Amino acid sequence: MPQHLYHVLAFLVSAAVVLVTTPIVKAIGVRSGRVDLPGDRKVHDRPMVRLGGVSIFLGTLIALLLVWRLGGFIDTDGQILDPATEYEIWGVTIGGLFFFLIGLADDLFSLSPVTRLLLQVLVSSLVWSICGVRIEFLSIPFMGVVELADVVSLPVTVIWLVGMTNAINWIDGLDGLAAGVSGIAAVVMLVVSLFMQQPAAALIAAALAGGALGFLRYNFNPAQIFMGDGGAYYLGFTLAGVGAIGLVKTTAVTAVLLPYIILAVPIFDMSAVIVDRVRNGISPFAADKRHLHHRLLDAGLSHRLTVLFIYALTLWVGGLALAFAGLPSGQAYALGATSLLGYAVWKARQHAR
Repeated sequence: MPQHLYHVLAFLVSAAVVLVTTPIVKAIGVRSGRVDLPGDRKVHDRPMVRLGGVSIFLGTLIALLLVWRLGGFIDTDGQILDPATEYEIWGVTIGGLFFFLIGLADDLFSLSPVTRLLLQVLVSSLVWSICGVRIEFLSIPFMGVVELADVVSLPVTVIWLVGMTNAINWIDGLDGLAAGVSGIAAVVMLVVSLFMQQPAAALIAAALAGGALGFLRYNFNPAQIFMGDGGAYYLGFTLAGVGAIGLVKTTAVTAVLLPYIILAVPIFDMSAVIVDRVRNGISPFAADKRHLHHRLLDAGLSHRLTVLFIYALTLWVGGLALAFAGLPSGQAYALGATSLLGYAVWKARQHAR
C-alpha cells in the first residue's frame, strides 16, 4: 500500500470508530448517572454525559493498532523504523493512554488538582526518560537555536506536555470547541509532519484528527455529549507529543517553532488567563470566566459564533505555520486563512454589544 494511504486509513478508521461508539458511550453514561450538572461557570442548562473521551481514545488507538498491524509505521524510505523512533511512537501512544486514564479518573471520581498535576508530571517524566519523548532544542531570542542538556530538557519537556494537556482542557468550555481546535491543529500537524519527513508522527496526527473531528458529530452545538477531562487530557498530551517527536527534532528554527505556532490559540489563552489571575491576586488554578470564549460570549456573540470564531483563529495560525514551514503554496494557505479570519472578525463585530 502506498505510504500516504496509511494516513488516510488512520483518519477514516478513527473517525468511523468514534461515530459508532459515541452513542454507546452516551447510553452507558446515562444509565450509570455519570453526567455533568449545570453550574455557575457552565453554559449548558441540562445534565450531560462527559465520557466522550472514551470514544476519541478508542478511535485513535484502534486506528493506530490497525495501521501498525498492516505495517504502516515505516520511514520515508519504506524501511522499518529504527528503535529510537519506535520508542518515541510508543511513548506518545502509551503516555496518551495514561493521560486519558488520569482524566477519566477525574471524570469518575473528581481527583484534586494537586493529584492530577502530580500524576501528569510523573507520566511526562517517564516518557521523557524511558521513551525519548523530549524537547532537545529551543529557539532563544538573540541566541538562535540552542541544544538543551538533559537537566534542562526534562523540565522543558514536562512543562510542554503538562501545559498543553491543561491548555486543551481549559478551552473545553463550549460545545465543540476543544474537539474542533484539536482537530484543526492535528490536521496541520499531519501536513507539516509529512513535509518534515516524519511519516510515523504524521500517522498519530492523522488518527487523532479523525477522532477529534468525528466527535464533532455529537459534540458540536447543541452537544449531545461532552468529552470530559479524559478526552481533553488525551488530545492535549498527544498533540504535544506529536509536536515533540515529529517537529522539534532538528536544529532548523522553523521546525523548533512550529508546534508553538500551530497550538498558539490554546497556549495564549491559558497564558493570558494565568497572568490575569496572578495579577489580581487569584490562584492560577482557580476556576473563573476569564477565558477567550467567556469574553466573546460576554461581548454578545452567540455560542456557535464564538466557537466558529475561535476555529477561524486556529485555522489562521495553522495557515501561518504552513507558510513558515516552507510548504508549497504555504503562503496561499496563510492568505486564505487570513481572509477567513477577517470575515470572522467582521461577523463578530456585527454581533458584539
